[in-house]
Amino acid sequence: MDKGVGAGRTVRVGEREIFFVEAGSGPVVVLLHGGGPGASGMSNFSRNVEVLAQRFRVIVPDMPGYGRSSKWVDRSDPFGDLAKAIGGLLDELEIPAAHLVGNSYGGAAALRLAMDRPEKVNRLILMGPGGIGTTRALPTPGLQQLLNYYTGSGPSREKITRFVREYLVHDGSAVPDELIDARYQDSLDPEVVANPPLRRPSGPFALRTLWRMDLTRDSRLRQVTHPTLVIWGTDDKVNRPAGGRMLLEAMPNCDLYMAANVGHWVQWERADLFNALAAAFLEATR
Repeated sequence: MDKGVGAGRTVRVGEREIFFVEAGSGPVVVLLHGGGPGASGMSNFSRNVEVLAQRFRVIVPDMPGYGRSSKWVDRSDPFGDLAKAIGGLLDELEIPAAHLVGNSYGGAAALRLAMDRPEKVNRLILMGPGGIGTTRALPTPGLQQLLNYYTGSGPSREKITRFVREYLVHDGSAVPDELIDARYQDSLDPEVVANPPLRRPSGPFALRTLWRMDLTRDSRLRQVTHPTLVIWGTDDKVNRPAGGRMLLEAMPNCDLYMAANVGHWVQWERADLFNALAAAFLEATR
């Protein structure tokens, strides 16, 4: 674990337990990880926490359904439920408002919290966020791989290796075996296998759930006036890079940065670039 990062602790938020670690001091920055199998806060932001903690109080939760947090999510409104959990965590920690940094699944949760409880959010950084134009085309190959991980023959090291090296990043050879092994072991949690947090909506209200999960169809998106930096890898195979333009056109205070030769995991693949952009943006005045 990075120097200066605590062992972490768990707090009760409603009916759930939310685990988080924190480091540093100053303005609060909450890092919200993606929804791939075996994901957790520190595994997703391992290359960012120590740098950002030199300037900010960094809080890194395991999202509901992942890591050491409770393993259930409201299937009827997943992003709204995640936003409720993160807002509740801020309440429990007596933090009036925080900067939110969200990757993929975490980006959707951050954006939804800015819609539902705008007073809890200062600035937003969204990296390839989920829920952007998702009902306007078929799922991407990367998202298909993610949604199929627990189906069929079930989880396997082969499946997660393919997802990470072929779809999560631009250069799969840069991903060490140790990262693959850790993600695979975490993906085998019996509670998660029995009830995966991210899967295709089903049942009589599946269409309604899909509609709720496309945040570009929410009329409140244009009312999100928080200063926002969207960072998207040009080679993202999980969430389409065209989503960056959608947010740029919809949100009144949105900047867009397209990172060349990067996949879905900008904060890991180009950590130096991401850390510099994030620190500069969060410290800027507008």
